[in-house]
Amino acid sequence: MRALTFHGKGRIKCEDVPEPKIEAAGDVVIKVTSCAICGSDLHIYNGVMPHMHHGDVLGHETMGEVVEAGSDVTKLRVGDRVVVPFSIACGECFFCKRGLFSGCERSNPDSDVARKYWMNSPAGLFGYSHMLGGYAGGQAEYLRVPYADVGPIKVPEGMTDDQALFLSDIFPTGYMAAEHCDIRQGDTIAVWGCGPVGQMAIRSAFLLGAERVFAIDCVAERLTMAAEAGAHCINFRDCDVVEVLLDKTRGRGADGCIDAVGTEPDAMTSIDAMVDQVKVATYVGTDRPVVLRQAIHACRNWGVVSVVGVYGGYIDKLPFGSAMNRGITIRTGQTPVQRYMPLLLNHIEEGRFDPTFVITHKGKLEDGPDLYRAFRDKLGGCVKVVLQP
Repeated sequence: MRALTFHGKGRIKCEDVPEPKIEAAGDVVIKVTSCAICGSDLHIYNGVMPHMHHGDVLGHETMGEVVEAGSDVTKLRVGDRVVVPFSIACGECFFCKRGLFSGCERSNPDSDVARKYWMNSPAGLFGYSHMLGGYAGGQAEYLRVPYADVGPIKVPEGMTDDQALFLSDIFPTGYMAAEHCDIRQGDTIAVWGCGPVGQMAIRSAFLLGAERVFAIDCVAERLTMAAEAGAHCINFRDCDVVEVLLDKTRGRGADGCIDAVGTEPDAMTSIDAMVDQVKVATYVGTDRPVVLRQAIHACRNWGVVSVVGVYGGYIDKLPFGSAMNRGITIRTGQTPVQRYMPLLLNHIEEGRFDPTFVITHKGKLEDGPDLYRAFRDKLGGCVKVVLQP
C-alpha cells in the first residue's frame, strides 16, 4: 500500500509499505478514506520529535471503512464508517475507567522510553514516534486500529468525511482547550495560535458562552478565519500582546488564556523569545515557551491558562511566581478524545458546529510531501490539509 513515511528532518516520502494485518483479537483494519496533516505532525517534520525511525508511517487524524475485524470485536463490523481517535486506549485500566483515555496504562509498548523523559508514560499514539508506541499512522491507504471496541466511533449515515474527520483530534482538542477555561457567560478568552486547533478553540469558546475571544497570530489568512468566527484579532508582530490584552480588559486580564502553539512558535522579536531560540539551536534548551509566559502574564487573577500546544521537555524562565501568587490554574494534557467524541458528534449532527470551515487544501497521498511543506511554511493560505488516499 501507499503511505507517507518519515526519512529525517524535512523529508517525507510517499512510498510502498506492507499492508497492516490483524495482530490481536481486538483489532480492526480500516481502509482510509480521509486523513489529515496535524500541526503536531510538523514537530516530526521539523526534526524535534525524538525516537522517530526512517520509514515510520505518519499521521494520527484518520477515518475510513472497516475491512477486517478481529474475533473479539463486538461494536464494529465490516463496512462500518468510523473516525479513529489519535490516542490508543484499552478501556479497562485505571485511567480509561475514569474517562482519561490519553493516560492509558496499557497501550504504549514503549512506556519505558517515555518514562525516561517524563517519569511516567501517556497512552500510545498513532504515527508519533517510538517513545509513544511506534504505531503505524493513518496517512496511508490502510490502518490497523488496536482496542477497536474502545476507540473508533461510527459515522452517521449522511455525514460527510469532511464533517466527521476532525473528531479524531483537532475538534476535541480545541473544545477541551476552551472547556478547561471554565467559561461563564460573558467571559473573555484569549487564544494564542490560530492554526487548526486554535480555530476550533475559538469557536468552541463562543459555543461555551464566551462574550469576547481574542485571537493572536501573525498569519493573515489565519487571522481572517478567526475574525470570521467573531474573534478580535491581534497580530503579535505589531504590538505587545500582554499590554494590549490588559488594556482591552481594563487591566484585569483575560478570564481564560489558551496556548494552542506549544514548543515551536513563529519567530518573535521579544528578548525572551530570541533567547529561547538560541538555547534550542545550541542544545541548551528543549522548548520555547514564550507563548506560555505571555498567557500567564495576560491571565486575570484566579483565571485559567489552558495548554494544548505540544511541549516535549523542560522550559526556562516560566513566571511561576506570578501564577502562584495570583491564583492561576494551569490545565493541560493530550486530549482524551474518546471522552468528547459523542458530544461533539452530536454538535455536528444538530448543526451547532461545522468543522469543515478550516479545510483549505486537499490532495492525494502522493501530494503529501508538498502539502507538508505548504502547511509548515504557510504557503498559499494553507491552514488545514486533508488527504484522500
